[in-house]
Amino acid sequence: MGSTTAPWKQLLLNALQSNSHLRHSSYFQLATIGPNGMPANRTVVFRGFHDSTNKIQINTDCRSHKIEDLKHWPFAEICWYFTDSWEQFRINGAVDVIDGSNPDSMKLQQREKAWFASSPKSRLQYLGPNPGLPILGDQPDQGPSSLDPSAGPAAAFCLLVLDPDQVDYLNLKSNERISFSKKIANEEISWNSEK
Repeated sequence: MGSTTAPWKQLLLNALQSNSHLRHSSYFQLATIGPNGMPANRTVVFRGFHDSTNKIQINTDCRSHKIEDLKHWPFAEICWYFTDSWEQFRINGAVDVIDGSNPDSMKLQQREKAWFASSPKSRLQYLGPNPGLPILGDQPDQGPSSLDPSAGPAAAFCLLVLDPDQVDYLNLKSNERISFSKKIANEEISWNSEK
């Protein structure tokens, strides 16, 4: 299926660049719907675009609740606000969950590439206790303190790839709003925009 760079992607890259001096500019909220029908929202880290596509990568722990949510309903929405430029992006679409049991060898290569692109400190998180569980005892369990830098992805490491269908862009400084919608015709992807 052919694809072109989405017009919203350049807006997002510009926002990332103009806010790059702020460490929190790479964090956004990811909302999912759980098996109980209730929404769940959490902060995650932007890990780049998948290759040269418009797909957004997120690293996560396969033991977290968001994986159960996405297996139940494989769609999510990102809300990303840039505090210096006063820009907000709401991006929704289907999410591909790529864990170690994925049967697609190309996706497993994507997962491995994402693993090695992460810092050793970030990789250590996936060797620690399950996320969201209370820490027992007086001292928090910090988990392992070292990791073989050449070892492949930990079993708990999971790559999420969000394939945007709709993007709502809002610039509060200029009071500009643009809605982008993905269209697929004859196996070609295009984007419509509406102000």
